Amino acid sequence: MNNTAAVSRPGRAGDSEKITINLGYVDLGQIDLLVAESFYGNRTDFIRTAIRNQLAVHADALRQVVARKMLVLGLQHFSAADLEAARSAGQRLQIRVLGLATIDPEVTPELALATIESIHVLGSLQASSAVKAALAARIH
Repeated sequence: MNNTAAVSRPGRAGDSEKITINLGYVDLGQIDLLVAESFYGNRTDFIRTAIRNQLAVHADALRQVVARKMLVLGLQHFSAADLEAARSAGQRLQIRVLGLATIDPEVTPELALATIESIHVLGSLQASSAVKAALAARIH
């Protein structure tokens, strides 16, 4: 019996990140029982609800940490034009995101290296494999 459950938010591709968790057989059985009794539509619905409930319990702490660490909450996208503007202004970016940070596929590794000083993402970073490789030492 496989005791792995996958969780992803509904929506368009790129709107969610798939994760895999391992659960004990008893926990998984209890979830399956709640699903069978129509408390939840499926395992994913149960797990998503449990995660949201825990995030709600810790909402105040999360808000304080986001403010203290000066994180952008949600989605932050960097286009080639954004990075060219930063390079023209002599700026080096410190990217700090809680959510999703995306770097446009048109951004070259050279442009990324010239303009991005550091990247700290709690969530997901989407960029070309070449850009990720070039910035590997700057990604925390």
